[in-house]
Amino acid sequence: MKNDFAVAGEPINRATAGILERIRAASPSFSPAERRVADAVLRDPSSVIHQSVTELATTAGSSPATVVRLCANVGLRGYQELKITLASESIPSEQRVLGDIMPDDTVGDIVHKVMGGTARAVSAAAHAIDSHALEAMVGHLLRARRVVFGAVGTSAPLALDAAYRFVTLGIDAAFAPDVHTQHVSARMLTESDVFFAISHTGSTFETLATTSAAKAAGATTLALTSFSRSPLTEIVDVSLVAGSAETIYRVEAMASRIVHLAVLDTLFVSLSRLAPTSDTALALTEDVLIEHRI
Repeated sequence: MKNDFAVAGEPINRATAGILERIRAASPSFSPAERRVADAVLRDPSSVIHQSVTELATTAGSSPATVVRLCANVGLRGYQELKITLASESIPSEQRVLGDIMPDDTVGDIVHKVMGGTARAVSAAAHAIDSHALEAMVGHLLRARRVVFGAVGTSAPLALDAAYRFVTLGIDAAFAPDVHTQHVSARMLTESDVFFAISHTGSTFETLATTSAAKAAGATTLALTSFSRSPLTEIVDVSLVAGSAETIYRVEAMASRIVHLAVLDTLFVSLSRLAPTSDTALALTEDVLIEHRI
């Protein structure tokens, strides 16, 4: 059977025919809302790789739940698998990992490209970040009785670092690596507390569940993510959006993590200037750390 087929008059590359053919073949069985999502994917699959689930749903005039349902109907475990499958079937593996690195690049070339790309991502975030949202976050954090962080995967080390650094300012902050502990801790918060979620995609099940639990408990909810339209930004009270041009097929999204670390550092510096306990707490921290250094 021939693998190439056309959508809206445009030929689809043979490399992408796997998942796209499955979606096209299953379309007659979809609900009207699912069919709109299918049409959006078939019309411009390369754009889907760069979109959050909310962005695709908006483009299709549907909902994130409908997008997830369509994915299940074609044998996928969720929207992220759709994006990764589209990328894996249309983008060479070396490009998914290496981006603009060329086969004949030297180690020096790679250093300049990787560092340069990261520097551009941080610079772009500095110009694009919402200063009003940042100020609002600082205000909520200063007033909080307690701050609990929620994150999984590669966002978890950022949450652990942020919680520790907040503690050095005299802020009662905590992060539990175990997701069950995160969920329970979030539900035990009060209206005087803050829950701070960190998620690159803004669509991780565990982080969404813990954030929802914190909101149900009455806590103020904050988020740091890379996508302005995602399930997480729809839940929280205040969100900071900062990321890089990396697409989801670069699973680790390392440049985005560095951008998020820089944003957290910005929050730390802002809090260190304004938190009434910061001078004393930082002095105590320095005194303790002296004991651990030669």
